[in-house]
Amino acid sequence: MITITEAAQEHFAKLLGQQPEGTNIRVFVINPGTPQAECGVSYCPPDAVEEDDTELEFNGFNAMVDSKSAPFLDEAMIDYVTDQLGSQLTLKAPNAKMRKVADDAPLRDRVEYIIQSQVNPQLAGHGGFITLMELTDDGIAVIQFGGGCNGCSMVDVTLKDGIEKQLLEQFAGELTAVKDVTEHEHGEHSYF
Repeated sequence: MITITEAAQEHFAKLLGQQPEGTNIRVFVINPGTPQAECGVSYCPPDAVEEDDTELEFNGFNAMVDSKSAPFLDEAMIDYVTDQLGSQLTLKAPNAKMRKVADDAPLRDRVEYIIQSQVNPQLAGHGGFITLMELTDDGIAVIQFGGGCNGCSMVDVTLKDGIEKQLLEQFAGELTAVKDVTEHEHGEHSYF
């Protein structure tokens, strides 16, 4: 479910050594399965352990995961990175915003999963996102840009060289094109 690197395990063991005995960590997702999903790690004293928690054993401590967060932490990774700027704990959970779907799930579900787990995180750096509006019978994914992408002069490049290329490679033989239905003319709807 969750991978915690050796460096992160050492970091947690050191931190937990300063806490009351029996304290472990809790890994969780707030608003799981939504675009607002946020992952976190906190201390978990013995009296905060819930009956339906999943308990994962690591070197010198355990990690508790609540039942609502568990499906969204599949393939999550926690690392502790040290570089010239200092040290930082990182938590990557590619399935926090949308639960991973099976390889044989309907095409719409699989396309939606890739948009939420791969495409939108890339666009978020520019304040943008896309929404899958429709999947036509002839394999066209109809999308709409939002946020910082609405009214952006680079949207055609982002669509053709980025999103369409990625989705057509990922769904070769199933998708034939990606079409944008966003009104990109500057106006009150444009993001600034």
